[in-house]
Amino acid sequence: MLKPAQVCQDVKSLYKELSSRSVVESRFPQSSEITEIIAVEPTLSASSCTVADGRVNYDGKIVLTIVYSDEEGKLCRMQKGAELSHYCDDDGLNSAQYGACRLSCDRLSYRRDGSSFVVSVVVLANIRIYGQTERRYITSAEGAYIKTGEVKLPSLTTFGGESEVEDDFEADSLIDVLIPSARAVVLSAECAAAEVEVSGEIYLSMLAMRRQSPVCIERVIPFKVNVPCDEASVGTTACAYADVGDLALNVTVNEEKGKCDINFCCTLSVNGWFVITQNEIAARDAFSPEAELLLKTATESACVCKQTKIYSEQVKGLATTKSRLGYDCKFCAAVLPLAECEYNATDGCAEGAVSCVLIYEQGEEIKSCKVVLPVSVPLKGVAEEGQSVSLSVAVSGVSVRLKAEGEAELAASLKLCATVFDNGEYTYISSMEEGTPLTLNGCAVSVFLPSVGDELWDVAKKLRQSPQEVVACNPTLSFPLKGDERILIYRSKGV
Repeated sequence: MLKPAQVCQDVKSLYKELSSRSVVESRFPQSSEITEIIAVEPTLSASSCTVADGRVNYDGKIVLTIVYSDEEGKLCRMQKGAELSHYCDDDGLNSAQYGACRLSCDRLSYRRDGSSFVVSVVVLANIRIYGQTERRYITSAEGAYIKTGEVKLPSLTTFGGESEVEDDFEADSLIDVLIPSARAVVLSAECAAAEVEVSGEIYLSMLAMRRQSPVCIERVIPFKVNVPCDEASVGTTACAYADVGDLALNVTVNEEKGKCDINFCCTLSVNGWFVITQNEIAARDAFSPEAELLLKTATESACVCKQTKIYSEQVKGLATTKSRLGYDCKFCAAVLPLAECEYNATDGCAEGAVSCVLIYEQGEEIKSCKVVLPVSVPLKGVAEEGQSVSLSVAVSGVSVRLKAEGEAELAASLKLCATVFDNGEYTYISSMEEGTPLTLNGCAVSVFLPSVGDELWDVAKKLRQSPQEVVACNPTLSFPLKGDERILIYRSKGV
């Protein structure tokens, strides 16, 4: 009678990646002071993500900062915050799962509505849903011959935490900082003892006033965060991302030096995951001398983070603008730089766009327009066949110049962080049952003609004899077989 021995494990796995969009509108009622909106910066942060049956609910906060010109042509700032709450449906969701949510601005627009200005933000939520699953695999069985060996099995671990990042630096005398914008890019995430060491850079860009002119002040701030994680395996590469929240700037004028002392402080939220593959001794094949065996296999998919590659590139080219820029325009500053790229596996390039808000003077009025440069950056040797790539990108040093009447040229520096994954499938025998009984061979002697390359297990399985019996009857065989051997099996007869 067949009696398989089965190992049961509770493992964490990625159920699904979901995305959802919602619209947040904020009304700025003091339109009598607003002649024209110059720039808008949304700051988004997720606060909670809860999974229920068939639905995931997520909450967050959005802070909208607008810079506008008043009736006297002076640039002023106004800020409003709002809470957001939305959901995403999926029939496979249940309360035993949990999610990790990341919010970003998918699209932004503003319009005059009566006596107010209305700013609309389309918020994109990217959600990873995790859950516990039960893994079962066979290690041995009574009533059957089992071929065991090492089987790779993946194990997923998630981690997350928050840290404060602070930096002090100087800038030439500024009257005011109108909009700070900060984005973080993770350059390295490595497991250490009971923690994950995440390091990267925060790209800070500030729209400020120097005397009566708008300027862009940039700063690259390095960070390193140690996130506690008991399951961390030393030397394992992780995939992590960082989001900037609760940003604060304190500016102190140093009249003696003619400079400003700037203190930057923010909360950095770090989240990520890693996969470890472990070798377990498990059944790789089985057969019974008395009946067909019905073997069921299970397959798990997992992306194992292999390494992170950093690329620094300069991009330049003709950009598209929503306003026609001519020689009567005086360019003041390129602010709120943003880069978005995705990896194209077909041609091995990072493809996307670099954008900024160009502030300029025209007819003694301060105006602005969005400038967008499509980019395609080759990433040499980033991945091998069968691997996938996740990109994060930061931009700095954005400048815009008028190349010809109506033609603007944008130049920028890109920092591209490419995380490379091995996409693996891991198969193992999860269960076995007895099937149709076999008709036993009544002959005293059987002669078997093997195939080229047959191993001992292949021969034993075809003969329905144990590997030990095959070797005992044919002690001179050498595996793998050449195909010209003759294998004899002797069967004892009862009287």
